[in-house]
Amino acid sequence: MKQQFSLSNKLLIPIILVAITFLIGLNSFIILNPGQAGVISILGQARDGVLLEGIHFKPPLVSVVDVYDLTVQKFEVAAQSSSKDLQNLSARFAINFRLDPLSIVKIRREQGTLSNLVFKIIAPQTQESFKIATAVRNVEEAITKRTRLKQDFDAALSQRLKKYGIIIVDTSVLNLDFSSDFAKAIEEKQIAQQSAKRAIYVAQEAAQQAQADINRAKGKAEAQKLLAETLKAEGGELVLEKQAIQAWKEGGSQMPEVLIMGGKENGAAPFLFNLGDFLD
Repeated sequence: MKQQFSLSNKLLIPIILVAITFLIGLNSFIILNPGQAGVISILGQARDGVLLEGIHFKPPLVSVVDVYDLTVQKFEVAAQSSSKDLQNLSARFAINFRLDPLSIVKIRREQGTLSNLVFKIIAPQTQESFKIATAVRNVEEAITKRTRLKQDFDAALSQRLKKYGIIIVDTSVLNLDFSSDFAKAIEEKQIAQQSAKRAIYVAQEAAQQAQADINRAKGKAEAQKLLAETLKAEGGELVLEKQAIQAWKEGGSQMPEVLIMGGKENGAAPFLFNLGDFLD
C-alpha cells in the first residue's frame, strides 16, 4: 500500500511540472492577425516597439499585450456651430479613420483604449473642426457650397488628429440643419425672387406688345403713304374705283357684272369695266 502511494506521488510531480511548463509556454507567445498591432507591457510598463502581424515572444506571467485594430473604422459624431452671420448650424458626421501603426505605443501610453481615443480625442476635435469650417462663411454659403465646407472640415480634422496618431480616411456629412428662423427667411426670399421674376416677365411682355403696336402703326403709315403716292400718279382714280368695288364685295352686296364710268358730263367717252377682271 505504501509502495503504491509512493509511486503515485512520483508520477504526480512530473505531471504537474509538465502542465506548468506547458502553460508557461503558451503564455510566452502571442499571435497577431493581419490588421492588428500590439503593445507589450511588462509589470505595467509599456515597452517601446510595436508588435505587428505574426508570432511574437513575450515574458510569461509578468507581461500583457494590448491589441489594437489597424483596419478602417467608422465613428458617427454630432457637432454644432455658428456661421459667420451668427446663424446656428448642426451637423452629423461619419468619420472613417485608422490608427497609425508607428503611433500605437504612444496611443497606449497616452489614451489607453480605443474607446478613450474616440470619445476623448476624435469627438471633441470633430466639434472644433466644424467650428473652423463654418466660421468663415455665412449659413447660405454653408448650404449651397456644401462640398467646399466638407473640404475645409476634412483639412482641419486631419491636421488636428494627425498628432494623435489618427489617420482620417474619409468623412461624410450625414445631416446638416439650420435654425427655423433661417428656414423661414429662405422661404420668404424664394417667394420674393419669384415675384421679381414675374414682374420682369410682365414688363418685358408689355414692352414687346408696345413695340408690336409701333411696328403696326409704322406699317400702316407706310401703306397710306404709298397709297397717296399712287393716287397722285396716273391711274390713281382707277385704284380708288377698284378699292370701292372690293369694299362693296366684302360688304356682301351683289356685284354687277359691267360698270360704266365717265360719259358726257365730263366730256369723256364712256368707259366699260368688266368687273370680273377686278374680282379675280
